Amino acid sequence: MATTEHPPPSRLRSWMLEGLSDMGKDGGHTGPHAEPEPAHKGQPWWRVMCLTGVDYFSTLGYQPGIAALAAGLLSPIATIVLVIVTLAGALPVYRRVAEESPRGEGSIAMLERLLSFWQGKLFVLTLLGFAATDFLITITLSAADASTHLVENPHLTSALHDKQMLITLILVALLGAVFLKGFLEAIGVAVVLVGIYLALNVVVVIVGLWHVITAGHVVTDWSSALTTEHGNVFVMIGMALIVFPKLALGLSGFETGVAVMPHVKGDPGDTEENPTGRIRDTKKLLTTAAVIMSCFLIATSFITTLLIPEKDFESGGPANGRALAYLAHNYLGGVFGTVYDVSTIAILWFAGASAMAGLLNLMPRYLPRYGMAPHWARAVRPMVIVFILIAFLVTWIFDADVDAQGGAYATGVLVLISSAAIAVTIAARKAGQRGWTIGFAVISAVFLYTTVVNVIERPDGVKIGACFIAGIILVSLLSRLARAFELRVTSVTLDDMAERFIRDMASRKIRLIANEPDSRDKAEYRDKIEQIREDNDIPGEDFVFVEVTVLDPSEFEAGLTVRGEVLHNRYRVLTLESSSIPNALAALLLHIRDETSCTPHIYFEWTEGSPFHNFLRFFLFGQGEVAPVTREVLREAEPDRGRRPRVHTG
Repeated sequence: MATTEHPPPSRLRSWMLEGLSDMGKDGGHTGPHAEPEPAHKGQPWWRVMCLTGVDYFSTLGYQPGIAALAAGLLSPIATIVLVIVTLAGALPVYRRVAEESPRGEGSIAMLERLLSFWQGKLFVLTLLGFAATDFLITITLSAADASTHLVENPHLTSALHDKQMLITLILVALLGAVFLKGFLEAIGVAVVLVGIYLALNVVVVIVGLWHVITAGHVVTDWSSALTTEHGNVFVMIGMALIVFPKLALGLSGFETGVAVMPHVKGDPGDTEENPTGRIRDTKKLLTTAAVIMSCFLIATSFITTLLIPEKDFESGGPANGRALAYLAHNYLGGVFGTVYDVSTIAILWFAGASAMAGLLNLMPRYLPRYGMAPHWARAVRPMVIVFILIAFLVTWIFDADVDAQGGAYATGVLVLISSAAIAVTIAARKAGQRGWTIGFAVISAVFLYTTVVNVIERPDGVKIGACFIAGIILVSLLSRLARAFELRVTSVTLDDMAERFIRDMASRKIRLIANEPDSRDKAEYRDKIEQIREDNDIPGEDFVFVEVTVLDPSEFEAGLTVRGEVLHNRYRVLTLESSSIPNALAALLLHIRDETSCTPHIYFEWTEGSPFHNFLRFFLFGQGEVAPVTREVLREAEPDRGRRPRVHTG
């Protein structure tokens, strides 16, 4: 394909767009979860689990405190409900997602395959909006909680008590700086961080349980307060079912668990088409992570609820956003507490890195392929700057408050899990698995209920998500509009008959007629030739017809296959299938020129109707006023007028 030549880029531009040509292509990835390993290589599943674990397990830094604020004395019971939903709902769903998308595409790709045309693109953009909410709030919330652990450390409180916003912004900026420098795969770092963090939490949990057991009145006081406040056990369970959606942060990590799947070491006999070992070990990864997190959620919610006064969980309280760190300092001393704070800050910061990697994996997978992002969106560094600026804005809006961001985070998590549950329900139904279909449908209903309740009680989450969705859709449509006249055919392939037509005409003048196929009878082609001859005052019948069938006009880039046929023993016809008639014709003309070193001519008739209406038809449906748009695509693709194929309209 011929392309417009540009002057050599500046050093800054070259650095910013480094690796652009390799990014965002179908199946390509960017960021730390980037290049998939060969099917039989990679890392053991337990090491890869730590990569997703920095996101999943780090929520222990703030989850117990948020649970105590949301459910009060019912926090342990509501957490048990959450664990049941995790193990009986989210885990089976994502084990099935791992089967359906073994290259780490996730549930969004599963749903994308079910829908076509513009409704499919808009649906994916909506899910991308919620995914952006999930990942970006993970960055800002993790940074805010890391700064909380730093500010509330007894040794630093006096010096940093009013610096939380500044510290949070510095942590977010540091994250961006690391990605601008170049963030290599760091599974080894994740293993160390997760191992140390979980070991420290085991110590805190054991000490906490020991204090609960040895101080017997603690359990008695808690159970008495529960009975006084809620009456009987059935009321408690009912209230726990009502409030557990507020604890949905504890469900995070499953989408990331599937995203890191390409790094899981498979069996020697695995292939990319059938990575059986990778799927099996990814299921182990998801199950082990869910079980570990479930045990910690129950234990930490129990000890924090029983050992920490309720007022200390409130905003400004010493346990707000750092309940386990509060216990570590109180029961294990300042040295251990400080070590725990450092470990928590490190894993929370790394959770932000994991979320940034998720964004850099997700957006280039879809938006550039849809034509809904500028070319530079395929490069890591410009996207890092965009995401960091948005993270700054979100941090400022929420005033670096962990509790305030919980609703937005939970909304993003729940929407993604609900979409995954719906995707696997549809997949099971298409596979004829009636039992799994019913089971996944029930799980979908549970997550949809949880999502709706969360949205009603904490509408800020869906508001933030709606802002991301509106922004993504607006930018995407404007980008698609700006790139409407690009030559977006990636390759052109001619079959033997088409090659023969072109070689034959190359010895004379290459004349093509753009024809919109109708009945395709002899009269249609005869009348078309007659019309072109009269409109353009040219003799003879040495023409080849070109007919383009529009498949899915919402697609942007694709290869072009050209087939030749002879109809009615007389008329030579080239048939093409594409998402856009003008782009397909322009690509064919340039290919013919490059193959034959001859300038091809193509003849059109004017389209009736309003130019604006016809442009909208082209933008949305790939057709409309074909002649001037074909010429414009050629003008952008070939700046040299002398080498540009000729477009004639009569």
